[in-house]
Amino acid sequence: MKRVFVNGYGSIGTRIVQFIKDDPQIKVIGIGKNSPDDKVNDAISRGFDVYVPEKNIALFKNYKIKGTIESALDDCDLVIDATPGGTGYANKKRLYEPKGVMAIYQGGESVSGDERVSDLLFNSRVTYKEAFGQKHVMQGSCNVTGMGRILQPLREKFGSRLVRFDAVLVRRWADLEQTSKTVPDTVEWTPNPHHGDDVKHYMGKDTPLFLQVIKVPTRQMHLHLMAVRFKDAAPKPSEILDLFKNEYGVATLWTAKGTKQIRDAAESMKFSFKDTNMIHIHAEMLESVGDTIKMAYSDDQTGIVIPENHILMQAMLFQKTYEEASRHTESLFHMDEKKKALEEFFSKK
Repeated sequence: MKRVFVNGYGSIGTRIVQFIKDDPQIKVIGIGKNSPDDKVNDAISRGFDVYVPEKNIALFKNYKIKGTIESALDDCDLVIDATPGGTGYANKKRLYEPKGVMAIYQGGESVSGDERVSDLLFNSRVTYKEAFGQKHVMQGSCNVTGMGRILQPLREKFGSRLVRFDAVLVRRWADLEQTSKTVPDTVEWTPNPHHGDDVKHYMGKDTPLFLQVIKVPTRQMHLHLMAVRFKDAAPKPSEILDLFKNEYGVATLWTAKGTKQIRDAAESMKFSFKDTNMIHIHAEMLESVGDTIKMAYSDDQTGIVIPENHILMQAMLFQKTYEEASRHTESLFHMDEKKKALEEFFSKK
């Protein structure tokens, strides 16, 4: 049994620890908290031991903490760093490397420049085996993860017939739990977005992917609008849907009219945290026009990277086959059941 520590208890930390606590191959040491707030008691009430930075221990005198993060890492096989974006590199240098512990970082970090946390950006659909033997690996962000689930099956199926991918990422402004973060009445654009470079980091630097990114006032999900160009006549929409029919973590929805409707359906079906953990191809938006396929899919920004973290953890700790790791992840996340339920709920009338 491997011992895992989750450093951070925000959108990702709260989710991943709830799932891996039920993994019979894993012992959750506890969670790390940097600031004293209500989430400390929330974690304790859910049965998790809480550890805090040694330098901040006096700030937690009113809480029943277990000990310091530094001491937790002394008896740890792997840490999932779920701290706020941009702090992973400092944690790597100050905590994880000196302790010799393996670490998984999240999409708010970087795989380039002087403060890169890893040389590998993980996408289970593309770079699973490359995580074997690695001590520090970055999990791609929600947008970057979602694009891998679309691009890799297309590349495997159509290969040299593909000319280029043009995508507009319509990003949500804030997560559901970020109630203190204002969602303003505006649409913003992002020059030189990192998402394209991140995707090319695992797909290959010559991948003909061209992105534009805008941010809209919603908390519900991301939406990607993608045009896929072919050297010859584009496949029929039915051929594209058949390609993704059995793709893990990809649901095909016919009658959904908006991202909130999908989130509400997930809540009505008692999905954990209202998450689907998937991307959702909107079949009624799928078109074949000349040499181009036009498609739209929504991306569950709060949930899609959670099973990815679990698959990555298995690659680093156990070096399982991808098939074995996926089966084990499915036993905890039940994504096939969620996919079936969503597809039936939003089936073609």
